Amino acid sequence: MADDTQPNFVLKFTREDAGDRFAAIRRTWWFKLLAWLALLAGVGTIVLWALFLRDLPSVDKLRSYEPPLPTNIRAGDGTPLRSYARDRRVELSYEEYPKLLVGAFLSAEDKTFFQHSGVDYPGLVRAAWQGLTSGETPRGTSTITQQVAKNLLLTNEVSYVRKAREAILAFRIENSLSKEQILELYLNQIALGRNAFGVEAAANAYFDKSVRELTIPQFAYLAILPKGPSNYMPERHEKRAIERRNWVLGQMRENGYIDQAQHDAAVSAPLGAVPRKTPKTDPLGGYFIEEVRRQLIDKFGDEETDGPYSVYAGGLWVRTSFDPELQRAAQKALRDGLLRYDRGRGWSGPMREKPFEGDGWRSALLNENIDLDYEDWRAAIVISKTAGSAQIGFGDGRTGVLPRGGAQMPVRGKGGTAFAALKPGDVIAVAPEGGVFGLRSVPKISGGMVVQDPRSGRILAMQGGFDATVQAFNRATQAQRQPGSTIKPIVYAAALENGMTPASIIVDGPFCVWQGAALGEKCFRNFGNTRGAGPKTMRWGIEQSRNLMTVQAANQTGMDKVVDLMQRMGVSQQKYPPYLSYALGAGETTVTRMVNAYSILVNHGRALNPTLIDFVQNRHGKVVWPENWRPCDRCNMPDWDGKPMPRPVNRARQVLDAMSAYQMVHITEGVIQRGTATVLRDLNRPIMGKTGTSSGPRDVWFIGGTPQMIAGLYMGYDTPVNLGGYAQGGTIAAPIFKAFAQKALEKEDVLPFTAPAGIRMVRIDRTTGKRVFGAWPGTDPKGAVIWEAFKPESEPRRRSRREEDAPKAEVKKKAVQQDGPRDSDFLQREGGIY
Repeated sequence: MADDTQPNFVLKFTREDAGDRFAAIRRTWWFKLLAWLALLAGVGTIVLWALFLRDLPSVDKLRSYEPPLPTNIRAGDGTPLRSYARDRRVELSYEEYPKLLVGAFLSAEDKTFFQHSGVDYPGLVRAAWQGLTSGETPRGTSTITQQVAKNLLLTNEVSYVRKAREAILAFRIENSLSKEQILELYLNQIALGRNAFGVEAAANAYFDKSVRELTIPQFAYLAILPKGPSNYMPERHEKRAIERRNWVLGQMRENGYIDQAQHDAAVSAPLGAVPRKTPKTDPLGGYFIEEVRRQLIDKFGDEETDGPYSVYAGGLWVRTSFDPELQRAAQKALRDGLLRYDRGRGWSGPMREKPFEGDGWRSALLNENIDLDYEDWRAAIVISKTAGSAQIGFGDGRTGVLPRGGAQMPVRGKGGTAFAALKPGDVIAVAPEGGVFGLRSVPKISGGMVVQDPRSGRILAMQGGFDATVQAFNRATQAQRQPGSTIKPIVYAAALENGMTPASIIVDGPFCVWQGAALGEKCFRNFGNTRGAGPKTMRWGIEQSRNLMTVQAANQTGMDKVVDLMQRMGVSQQKYPPYLSYALGAGETTVTRMVNAYSILVNHGRALNPTLIDFVQNRHGKVVWPENWRPCDRCNMPDWDGKPMPRPVNRARQVLDAMSAYQMVHITEGVIQRGTATVLRDLNRPIMGKTGTSSGPRDVWFIGGTPQMIAGLYMGYDTPVNLGGYAQGGTIAAPIFKAFAQKALEKEDVLPFTAPAGIRMVRIDRTTGKRVFGAWPGTDPKGAVIWEAFKPESEPRRRSRREEDAPKAEVKKKAVQQDGPRDSDFLQREGGIY
């Protein structure tokens, strides 16, 4: 029994003894001290986390950091066109920065950069003491590493907490990146005024040079800007800037970056900064470039938060299909045509009205961002006006005189002279005239023009009005207009697909349809109420643009089939209602869509997607759009390597029978030779095309071109009004195309339109459509015999006199009874060309 109780007694004694001893320890001074220290450490850790470490950005961001960069736009030949940017910013690698420039920034900002581990402790202590004694938050104590942390990972808050967070991040950055990588980030990101971020951008902003071209004093000037660019602006604080620059030069000498002779020469140099200016851009192709910008924003967004490829921060490199020479030709041709029509109609009024106060006329004008580039025209603002003249100002700050005699044209629709209507604040167009200036009138009528490669769908040029800086609305892509008779080749192409031939006889005569009890009977008529000419060939109907023949063909084909083809060829996004009026151009479409439809005809009926952008690369050179883009290997070889020529696979769908498409191209060549566009005949090359005049007439059109390029244009008022009874596509629009083509085609080879396999070229009588034997087409476009394109077995047949005299039933029976091989079978096997 004793043995059983002994262990319990020992255990009880041990626990009570341990408790007494622990209680004794807790009463000692050193235990209390340790407990308080542990408590303080815990509280300190919590405070440290709450104030400094919570939400502290990850330094890993810096390893993959990509600064916001502009999007660069290039032409089809690689020529730089434009940049889309909100800030000046150019990124360089560390090796691309001159050593003396690096030395200047280290001397000005952080001379012990390569020795410290992220924080300059002596400088920090000095700044803290100054802050405590002065009662202000210390400034200017950050190392370059701390500035990188603040600029890229933190906010601009001025406080001790931010300084502490800066220091912690600086330690982390130094442990993650090399000194050279930190300097590269710093030199590429530092804000240096004049909207310049990074040293390369600042070099261009202040000296109009690259950093590689700067001198030692210029390096030193850039190095003083991080402390506060506005304090050293050359236009306001030049003396202060020179003093601070010379201090940096002295530091560079002390730190061994330059010698005494270099220092002395640099100190005596002027500041040499250029005046602040807005970067100049070539206004050529303003409508094209703006349309590219719209498409990029639709695809990638414009803000940095929209993704890595945003337009204003993604650093994209965009190759477009833009052809500068074709753009100049299209731009001039359309502008000259608009002015030719508008001439004599009076002054159209000021381009803008911009009231200003005091001497604010220049900023008022610059804010309008008008950059006229037609011949010697310039945008100006009326500063003041007297009885005999008006003082005008220009964007470069210069002024001039517009005398009363230089503005005597009447004001359109109001009467009185333009000079009497002028008032201060009017933004007008002027041109120099013998030491003074004369008023010019920007035309009220407008239009759009597009040039496209029919082999690829690439848009080569685009003009959406008189001037993109005056009229931002792009009439080439945004204006919905009635195409008039330019729709007729699409209508007849549907007829060709459904059994008709170019020689089919169609009656040019009265045609009426019953539209129901509400609308009654609708009778169609030819342009100008021209009387019908009776039975004629389809070719004649297209060449002479006969409305009655068109609705007859559409009615016979079926309007449902006609509008279906219009949609397949991209004339309309949605299917038009199957009404006969749409066969005469009643539906609305754009110049771009119509030009693309004609390009499909030239492309043997294969679908085309009109594109302005060839491809988009990210900042590292990878193509990010179109998806699954592949380069054409061997396409750009300087010399032939003896192997078969590379031929990219054509995956375009067939939206129209290839032979029907060629037949229509061949027919519309006749429009130029003897139809409504004979003004183009003396270009002396194969050209297809069609004129168009919408009802009113409110718009005039021409669309056509060569195997290498198709161009189209319309002209009309933005709010459609009658252009006058004389206005027709052949008299107004076709001459504009001619002016373009004379420039655009002078270096192009003279090539024929190619026929697809199976087409048969047959001699026919141009008037009757009957087959001709024993005579050949001559050089006279209006000759009786022409070549016509037919599908196999569709050409007119030769019949004997006995067959012609026999009853029709017997002829039919005889044809049915014919057995054995026929000549047509042989011709088909041999390719069908004869």
